[in-house]
Amino acid sequence: MYKQNHLSNIRVVLSHTTHPGNIGAAARAMKAMGLSRLYLINPRHFPDPQASAMAAGADDVLQNAVVCASIDEALDGVVLTVGMTARQRDISNEVSVPREAMPQVVQQAQTLQVALLFGTEMSGLTNEEASRAQMLVNIPANPEFSSLNLAAAVQVISYELSVAAQNYQPVEQSLQPAAHQQVEGFMSHLEKTLHEIGFFTTQNPARMMQRLRRLYARARPEADEINILRGILSVTTEYNGRLKARYQQEKDV
Repeated sequence: MYKQNHLSNIRVVLSHTTHPGNIGAAARAMKAMGLSRLYLINPRHFPDPQASAMAAGADDVLQNAVVCASIDEALDGVVLTVGMTARQRDISNEVSVPREAMPQVVQQAQTLQVALLFGTEMSGLTNEEASRAQMLVNIPANPEFSSLNLAAAVQVISYELSVAAQNYQPVEQSLQPAAHQQVEGFMSHLEKTLHEIGFFTTQNPARMMQRLRRLYARARPEADEINILRGILSVTTEYNGRLKARYQQEKDV
């Protein structure tokens, strides 16, 4: 018997889908395993008759799908994002397999919003999209032919979620991680501050920010901790401004 109260907190996010049939097939895979919340980031064709045909009875999932203009919109309110990857990345979090990761997803979804993030059919998640995930998952496949159809990947992950939900034993959660938009606000604040204090003078800003994202993804700070960190950044910026002003005064004397 599915634990719908847990699965209802899980959204499947498909980014920049090019083939409408894959959207419909993914909706069918979701509904068969008890998932219902579908988010689409800039799909090339949607709504589309081919999507409806491939849904094969999961029309309600398609009708309730949320179409978003950006990844931040799709992840609004989420506290855990699990990115699906089929390749090794230069900078990434530790990569898990579905059998290990899905019990953690179900546990988080007991009280929190979780997103399963899938990339486009041709190339998967971009590095920027993958950097928004706190966990990366790879479906083990034939190393000589590891490419899975998008809907097939959704089916595998949905099945593993269903198994994890059926075997789930409630565990009291003490950790309440900050939501996606709070983390993104902090990361923007951090990057702006590092620019202002000259930290990037000898650094590659984009690469350094990827590494910092990985660090904070592992830490998964709570909302109060994010506020503390942003307070530190504000004081740092203020102090740096006073130093610059003093230097300018001394220079003008």
